Amino acid sequence: MTRPRTQIPFRWPDPPFNIVLVEPDIPQNTGNIARLCAATGTTLNLVEPLGFQLTDKLVKRAGLDYWDSVDVQRFPNLGTFMGKSSKVRKIYFSTNGSKNYTEADYQPGDCLIFGSESKGLPLELLEANPDDVYNIPIQLDHVRSLNLANAASIVLYEALRKLNQRPCQ
Repeated sequence: MTRPRTQIPFRWPDPPFNIVLVEPDIPQNTGNIARLCAATGTTLNLVEPLGFQLTDKLVKRAGLDYWDSVDVQRFPNLGTFMGKSSKVRKIYFSTNGSKNYTEADYQPGDCLIFGSESKGLPLELLEANPDDVYNIPIQLDHVRSLNLANAASIVLYEALRKLNQRPCQ
């Protein structure tokens, strides 16, 4: 017997948000984020090099059978991604940011950009875009950063929440 599920009313952004992972290291995080993207209609952009193969069992397992529902775009490096997305707004997330992620003015189609688990985003990228760098509050005396999949979930659902609070257009 299948458990009942309910699709609640919700306005999904058009165009959808983009989650961008720059050189992710941990396959399970990317798999979990792929599932998040499938659940929200968000495009997943992967900037290489990846610390794993997309065929890796751990990536597939974390993403379950949702991979066919994810629009995955791959880029050989950050420069190629930046060039191909030059007309799209970019919002960067880092423990280096001085503004709270809840303060961002999220718009449909935005690129929500996260760095690798081991290195984060390149410092020169953050320094070149100081007005667009946001942070999720954490107690730095206890942890260095949040798990990448958790951070992506927190930010994406805040962006969706904010869009749904706006009057319909």
